[in-house]
Formats: sequence, structure tokens, C-alpha cells
Amino acid sequence: MKRDLYFSKSLINAAGSLGFVPDFRSLGDFGSLGQLGAFVTNPISFRPRLPTARPAVIEFPGGFLMHTGLPNPGFHAALKKYSAKWNRADIPIIVHLMADRPEETQKMTRELETVENVMAVQLGFAPLLADDIILLNLEMCLGEIPLIFVLPHEQVLTLGRQLADGGASAISIAAPRGALRDKNGNLVTGRMYGQALFPRSLDILRSAAMIGLPVIGSGGVWSRADVESMLEAGAIAVETDARLWTPSQPPPKSD
Repeated sequence: MKRDLYFSKSLINAAGSLGFVPDFRSLGDFGSLGQLGAFVTNPISFRPRLPTARPAVIEFPGGFLMHTGLPNPGFHAALKKYSAKWNRADIPIIVHLMADRPEETQKMTRELETVENVMAVQLGFAPLLADDIILLNLEMCLGEIPLIFVLPHEQVLTLGRQLADGGASAISIAAPRGALRDKNGNLVTGRMYGQALFPRSLDILRSAAMIGLPVIGSGGVWSRADVESMLEAGAIAVETDARLWTPSQPPPKSD
């Protein structure tokens, strides 16, 4: 029987912002970790991933671009290392999975259905992944545990309806991608974060909510006022990311 997706508090952290397990660092003007409705893990892939050979953080007005390669120990190593800590956590856990290969994502999702205190699985995808692969992930992974699909801006409205109608519990707005030159003149692509993203994120959220999509707002959320704006626009929950760390203090890779 499929479980319901329910947030006791509206604010959650975005994947990649607070490591693989909850801790009790300050959340700035958001208060303590106890103010979160759930904890979202760093992205986890089926196989281990090393950091990119050239990690980068490049600032631009109102934010920064970051390229890390999404390092992680791989699913089974992460499960062995963190599942007991997830079980003991004071808040529900949402495990973020890299979901580019549906057959591997299905295996990970089925195992997570048996892990205590995991309330949902969040599925993130590689850039430009075809719609049919994302829909196949839904078909193969649908089961007891709620599925949250993280989509880029351009797919939230075009693909979100099909996913929600097919059984996805929520759509989350992915950090947009961009490209900038580093200090050596090399072109670097990566995810963009920061306050400058908020107006665009709020507009996407508003449009999605207007067509009845269950949307988790994300992108440039910097204050309680931003959270309230997204909730008023129809968000079922709101993620914050860069507000929890700065380029000089990058997100933790482990506990």
C-alpha cells in the first residue's frame, strides 16, 4: 500500500546542502534543525562516485555556480554507513537518488522501502535526460514509498503533469544549470545557486500550482519571507540550499 507524503513542517533542506545524515548545525534565520519537516540526503548513486577532477565554485552577482561531480560512496555503502543513523534521526529522511538508469533506481527504491524512518525517495536526473527515461523510472519504481521527481524548470510544466497523474507524490524544482569561465579562462558548467534565482523559481512554482501539481518549491530561498511567498503560491513544502552554506563553506560530503 502506497504511503502518503506529508510534511509536518513546511521547510526542508535541498539535496547536497547538509550531508548524508542530519546534524544540528545552525540554520541561520531558519532556526535549528528541529525546524525542518524532513531531512534530504546528499545525492546517492548506485555505484560510488569520485569528485570531479576539477571542482569549482564561481561567483556571479546574486549567486554562484558549483561543479563537484556529486561524490558519494555508492548506494550499498551509504546504506550500510547511514541507515542506522537515519533510523535514529528525530526527523523523517528523504533519500535523494541519482536516477539515470531505471533498473538500478528500482533496486535502490525497493531496498529503501524497508529502511525505518525513510519517508520518501527523491529522484534526480542527469541534464537533458529524455522524458521517456524519467517516465520509465516512475513506472518501475512506483510502490509503497512516495516518489518525488526533481525536474529542471523546462520540464516541470511539460512533464510534471504526466508524472503526477502516473503516481508521483510531488515534483521538486531542480537547481538550474549554467556555464561560466573560471579564473583560468576555462568554461565550467554546473548548478546555479543563490538569491538571484528566486523570482524565476517562484514563477515556475506559481504556474505549476495553478495546474494542480503537488510542487516542492526550491531555488533562491533565502528567508522566511521567501518560504511564505512559495507557500502562498501553492507549494506543499519549500527547500532551501545555498542559505545553509556559502562558497567558502561548501556543503559537507559526509557526516
